[in-house]
Amino acid sequence: MILPIIAYGDPVLRKMGVDIDKDFPNLGELIENMKETMINARGVGLAAPQIGQAIRLFIVDTSPFGDDEDLNEKESEYLTNFKKVFINAKILKEEGDEWAFNEGCLSIPSITEDVFRHEKITLEYFDENFEKHIEVIDGMAARVIQHEYDHIEGVLFIDKIASLTKRLIKKKLENISKGLVSTDYKMKFYTAKKR
Repeated sequence: MILPIIAYGDPVLRKMGVDIDKDFPNLGELIENMKETMINARGVGLAAPQIGQAIRLFIVDTSPFGDDEDLNEKESEYLTNFKKVFINAKILKEEGDEWAFNEGCLSIPSITEDVFRHEKITLEYFDENFEKHIEVIDGMAARVIQHEYDHIEGVLFIDKIASLTKRLIKKKLENISKGLVSTDYKMKFYTAKKR
């Protein structure tokens, strides 16, 4: 089932995700719904807070990057096949030079900005079968993971951009939080309860 994506302005996007266990209710269904939702929105990653759940779960599918003409065959194949579920992830180490890439976010449509991230990470996580992994990941896959990891930490990519740039996009962000944005996927906008 395709779920609405939570828009910028909703407090759930700022919550620290909590660890879950293998008995989390309807976990398999939740993961499948997240995959459908991500594919429908043409995303390369989706974190549980983006569908309203402040838990430490995100999915990544870097296959759209596999078509990049600048990649060698091995890199292209790796990105095309990099489709994973990450539960209770912890970044153990960040290494290498930070490099800039123009990032966007399904929860913050119509805004993209250059974000600097480390080129290599060591990540501990559980997969959808609750098997534990420790992996060293680099390049574009590491970047996508760092972006989604930020979501389960209550951090958004716009927190990592220059303060001048933040001021320049302030009105756009306000419009998103008010629902004044058009997307070709379902979104859910936060409305504060009046007392």
